Formats: sequence, structure tokens, C-alpha cells
Amino acid sequence: MFALGNIILGIAKVLGVVLNIYMWTIIIRALISWVNPDPYNPIVQFLTRVTEPVLRPLRKLVPTWKLGVDLSPLIAILIIYFLEIAVVDTLARFGNSLR
Repeated sequence: MFALGNIILGIAKVLGVVLNIYMWTIIIRALISWVNPDPYNPIVQFLTRVTEPVLRPLRKLVPTWKLGVDLSPLIAILIIYFLEIAVVDTLARFGNSLR
């Protein structure tokens, strides 16, 4: 049981890091979008390729406000926080209980 607890705890920690990196990727993309970036820049292309699969469906659910404000990055960050609490913390507690 000790090994299983460590494996689950490791999965929880790695998932937490991945979610944190993805959250910062979304934040960086949102900040860069404020300065009208060059769409041919490799960094901008990478950020778009990585974040668009999550942000596009959110944009369809929550249309852009009349002010032109895209709330999809904010909603994605809130979903990531929810996943950190609901999934990562639960896995970590479960892994600790098996140790």
C-alpha cells in the first residue's frame, strides 16, 4: 500500500505542476494579446496552438461582451483552480491516506 500511495501522490503533484504551467501559459497569451502581437512570431504561434483548444469552446459558451472583452482566459483559469482543488487535492489526500 505504501508504494501505491506514493504513486498516487506523485501523479497528483505532476498534475498540479502541469495545470499550473498551463494556467501561466494562458495568462501569458492573454497579456501578449493586449499588444497586438505578430501572428507569425513562433512564440505567439506556440501559445495559440497550446491554448486555443481550451479557449475556443469557452468563447462559444460565453460570447464576447459588447466592450470587446474576451473572458475565456479568466474562465479557463477558474476551471484550472477548480481542477486543482477537486482533483489534485483529492488525489493528494488519497495518496497520503494510503501511505
